Amino acid sequence: MYTVIAIIIVIASILLTIVVLVQNSKGGGLAANFASGNQTFGVRQTADFLEKATWTLAISIIVLCVLATAFVSTGNNQKRNTIQERIENSAPIQGQPEFPTTPAPETPQTPGGTKN
Repeated sequence: MYTVIAIIIVIASILLTIVVLVQNSKGGGLAANFASGNQTFGVRQTADFLEKATWTLAISIIVLCVLATAFVSTGNNQKRNTIQERIENSAPIQGQPEFPTTPAPETPQTPGGTKN
């Protein structure tokens, strides 16, 4: 699923780049080429369409990036489980020291080191 989302992000990024390059902030660009052509889809409507396309693509890229993070698998969970299983299944090796599980009984000590 992550691969599909990554491909959609790349396609949306390429489209956003093309839409931004087509625009011209001074009223030129692609919108100026349609000025003498069709009046129903005229300059103003072309500029509005390009602006809406820019915002739509930018927002969709942000949403897809956030969605992609949900599908990224790091694999740490499976590694941790296999390591923990190995630790739990391992038996103590012969000669390996084992730590006591119960506290040692307290022995009474003589005060101050005086000898009789």
